[in-house]
Amino acid sequence: MPQQLSYIDLFSGCGGISLGLFNAGFQGVFAIEKHPDAFKTLRHNLIDTHKHFDWPSWLALENWDINELLRKKREKLNELKGKIDLVVGGPPCQGFSFAGKRQEADKRNTLIHSYLKFVEIVQPRVIMFENVRGFTLKFSKYKKQGKVPYSEIVLSRLHELGYTDAHGEMVNFVDYGVPQRRQRFVVIATRENLSNEIFSTLKANKTQFLMSKGLKPKISTSEALSDLEKQHGTVTSPDTRNFLAGTTNSRGTNFQNYLRLFNEEKYVPDSHRFVNHTLDIQAVFEMLLKNAPRNRSLRGDERLLFGVKKRSLTILDPSEPAPTLTTIPDDCLHYSEPRVMTVRECARLQTFPDWFEFKGPYTAGGKGRVTHAPRYTQVGNAVPPLFAEQLGIAIQMVLYND
Repeated sequence: MPQQLSYIDLFSGCGGISLGLFNAGFQGVFAIEKHPDAFKTLRHNLIDTHKHFDWPSWLALENWDINELLRKKREKLNELKGKIDLVVGGPPCQGFSFAGKRQEADKRNTLIHSYLKFVEIVQPRVIMFENVRGFTLKFSKYKKQGKVPYSEIVLSRLHELGYTDAHGEMVNFVDYGVPQRRQRFVVIATRENLSNEIFSTLKANKTQFLMSKGLKPKISTSEALSDLEKQHGTVTSPDTRNFLAGTTNSRGTNFQNYLRLFNEEKYVPDSHRFVNHTLDIQAVFEMLLKNAPRNRSLRGDERLLFGVKKRSLTILDPSEPAPTLTTIPDDCLHYSEPRVMTVRECARLQTFPDWFEFKGPYTAGGKGRVTHAPRYTQVGNAVPPLFAEQLGIAIQMVLYND
């Protein structure tokens, strides 16, 4: 059997890419994540509970800022040169996202250069990173100044570093069995001119992969979430006072059974805590469920009609995949119950299994969303493990056959 391929996960968040790569047969070396709550989630699930990493003794097992790592551990990183098969990561994308205010000056945008510096030092066989669609577009404010998209800057730099086949493609995760229309710009680059073959293998293998898991190519929101509906029962939330959590239905769809706990018919999933809505808010939500359009954000005139002050609100359609999840819990309204989504429901739409537990606070208000990574943020920023697994398999197939 070929030697197990190694990977390093940068900007790992709570571990969506890492979980998928491990399921594909990769061995993690280490993961770099700045926010302590997100790293706490990754550590609990992929290090303490499941041994997904062969963590080096020279790197403290804690949350790291990538720039601090580059400063303090440069000598050790130099020793990894040419020894790592894959470096993955999703540098923070909020400055490029259409879900919020696109800001070129957002400091988080510059972290892509830290990612490239790491690649320059370690020189893995393959690199992969993903970002939002806005990463490929010019900031309209600067068009007249001839500004180029960050994607072009990054691809040019990768070519300079020897990854001359580097290119990116828009990928919609819904095409890979994820119950969510989530478009991301995925870049693959290799030193062996294999990126086109990896992309081709990824696309060609998706149907067979999903069939092997007993999954359909297209999963609707209700097929992903119906066993988590509040109507199936509630208990006192195990991790928060004065809140209720939901229990699962005893029977699930194929997709639900793929992510549910083994040998458990009815249980209380982690992070399935319901938001405490006022009666007035519930009444508005009930009206929206009866009358509002589905699976798109309400327009200005519709918000006025329904008395909704929030700028972004989408009512899910039970018969279709969900739109792109955000990090804000009240951006999406449940498809049949007058409430917003739970963290566990969002995690299901991102294809995290129910055994995967999220740590830290559920939410952070205002500016706290920028400086902290509560559970909703961890889930909303993640790469779906189901897609990451398929990508990992495609990379393996190409590298092993090379």
